[in-house]
Amino acid sequence: MIENFEQKRREMLRWRVLQVLNTGRPYPVSEELLMGTIAGDDMPLTPRELRVELDYLRDRALIEIRNEGTPHWSVVLTRYGVDLVEYTIECDPGIARPKKYW
Repeated sequence: MIENFEQKRREMLRWRVLQVLNTGRPYPVSEELLMGTIAGDDMPLTPRELRVELDYLRDRALIEIRNEGTPHWSVVLTRYGVDLVEYTIECDPGIARPKKYW
């Protein structure tokens, strides 16, 4: 049961990251801004957890990480990330994108 909760939490976190990056387009969004926007009582988050999920999203070609060799990363959506957020492509498992209702 706890594993299922943690999986759902990670999937929701990934969706929130994509939403924030979409709002910040076309500019890169710093990981500090991501932390400040996403982390809260309903989504406790550590910097390490955020970087793990950013790495996951990069591996899926949904984001591009800039300044990775520095302490301060910035992130942008790729074309595929934009398409996913705008519901123009299917969403594979691993991201808690809500069903389109319109």
